[in-house]
Amino acid sequence: MKNKTPAARQARLVLEDGSEFSGYHFGKARSQAGEVVFTTNMTGYPQFLTDPSFRGQILVCTYPLLGNSGAPVKPKTCEAFMDDQGIPLHLESPMVQVSGFVVSETCNEPSHYSSGASLSAWLEKNNVPGIYGIDTRALAMRLRDHGVMQGKILVDSCRDVTMDSGIIPNPVADTSCLEVKTYNPPGAGKKTRAKIALIDCGVKANIIRSLLDRNVEVTCVPWNHDLKGIEYDGLLLSNGPGDPKACGKTIATIRQAFDRKKPVFGIGLGNQIMALAAGADTCKLPFGHRGPQPCLEAGTQRCYITSQNHGYAVRAESLPRGWEPWFINANDNSIEGIRSTRNPFSAVQFSPEGCPGPRDTEFLIDKFIDELK
Repeated sequence: MKNKTPAARQARLVLEDGSEFSGYHFGKARSQAGEVVFTTNMTGYPQFLTDPSFRGQILVCTYPLLGNSGAPVKPKTCEAFMDDQGIPLHLESPMVQVSGFVVSETCNEPSHYSSGASLSAWLEKNNVPGIYGIDTRALAMRLRDHGVMQGKILVDSCRDVTMDSGIIPNPVADTSCLEVKTYNPPGAGKKTRAKIALIDCGVKANIIRSLLDRNVEVTCVPWNHDLKGIEYDGLLLSNGPGDPKACGKTIATIRQAFDRKKPVFGIGLGNQIMALAAGADTCKLPFGHRGPQPCLEAGTQRCYITSQNHGYAVRAESLPRGWEPWFINANDNSIEGIRSTRNPFSAVQFSPEGCPGPRDTEFLIDKFIDELK
């Protein structure tokens, strides 16, 4: 599908500022609205398309060609492969999470040993429309200069949708688990190092895999669970989509967890929720950070390349006494991590477990587990 075929249907991406980008449809033949954002990731589209942090967003990819390795799913059904505990293999969740996908070129004849379907077929099975044949780098520059905005993909002859129909008030509620579930590390009967309670705000599967690989038991709880009756040595607050201020119940739970003085570690949205629980404030970034980003560890000259996907950040000047910046974005100086100076509480805005992207900061997961007693 690198070039338009005679059967290709016309499609348009319309932004709320009135600008339009014309191209051709792939994936599901339907119109769909959402917040239009861009990523600079060059690899790993099966992972970032299934990242729950993209819930409710139309994703623009600046890399020019997508789909050449297909989708690592079951042939025909396009279902995700799962392990014996129900954790997705190869993907970050069982389904495609984006509302729409915008690319320059797409390949309909993938070549990869793990491919069970083309990118287009995978999107179609997940009810997600795509558009190709537009200048995605020009589109990304527009979003960079004017900020992310609402938009909609309109597929020729499909019903129109309103611009605000893609707004989800609290997407965390859509992506969180619905009930408490415990995951055990490999090796039946093997003594575990510790018990982790994980508040699921839209957790990536590789976070759970990374914890299990370190021989800890993980109890995953819904975003609005109060942790009563949950026994744990440490608490992990996951990544997730949307505005952290919509997660009032999670914020209240973290405040109560602080009183227990047990180690707490946040990732992504978890960083913002921890900041709000501590009394700090958050704000929306003009166009967010999605893709690899350089981060400096505060007080050092050490810079790490990190994997990121977020549109909000902690206001540095709002951090209360007893809290300090831990990591700083080397491009725009925004806060990329916070930590308590009094208690074992810390969080990072990026994904230390990667997927997709660099795993240079995976040692932070080890640091958190080493703090457990």
